[in-house]
Amino acid sequence: MKLRKLLQKAINSPQNLRFTEICQLASAFGYRLDRVRGSHHIFVHPHATRPLNLQADGNKAKAYQVRQFLRDIEEFQLTMKE
Repeated sequence: MKLRKLLQKAINSPQNLRFTEICQLASAFGYRLDRVRGSHHIFVHPHATRPLNLQADGNKAKAYQVRQFLRDIEEFQLTMKE
């Protein structure tokens, strides 16, 4: 799926985003996987002051973490790399 459509899917229905899709979006916005501790995937970004914590819920992303990601890209004014 194209990244712009994926971002729109995250905005419109965060509860229906797959975990692989949120990881793909995080990478597109410049996040880098720093470490994995159990089910916690910790992503960092050079311009973000806090890490992004993502967990899978089955094969879906947790909706509240998708909303946190969307809040962070707005707060830190991150842009997508296509």
